[in-house]
Amino acid sequence: MAQHTRKGAQFQALTANRLSDGIVVYLTADQRWSETLQEAGVAEGKEAADALLASATPFVEQNVVVEPYLFEVAPEDGGIRAVSVRETIRQAGPTVRRDLGKQSELPGVHQ
Repeated sequence: MAQHTRKGAQFQALTANRLSDGIVVYLTADQRWSETLQEAGVAEGKEAADALLASATPFVEQNVVVEPYLFEVAPEDGGIRAVSVRETIRQAGPTVRRDLGKQSELPGVHQ
């Protein structure tokens, strides 16, 4: 499983693509997959992050998700945000038409 985060990242979340439709999903603290980053479970520290990544294995084996990996998040305004541009784009969807898809539903996006 790939890891797209810097070494020493304090907070990490787990993402994958749902196999049935390819949608970006995030593993929640109660072990379900959500399309919303704000519902993602957040691991603090390396051991918690390793455990979070390992918890995705049964979902891969059951063909629920594909290619799960950790990425760095940061607390922000009572929620979390992706630290990297890559994950910000994955969360919002394609960047060519901000008035369509998931990105049109995000707060602060002007159409």
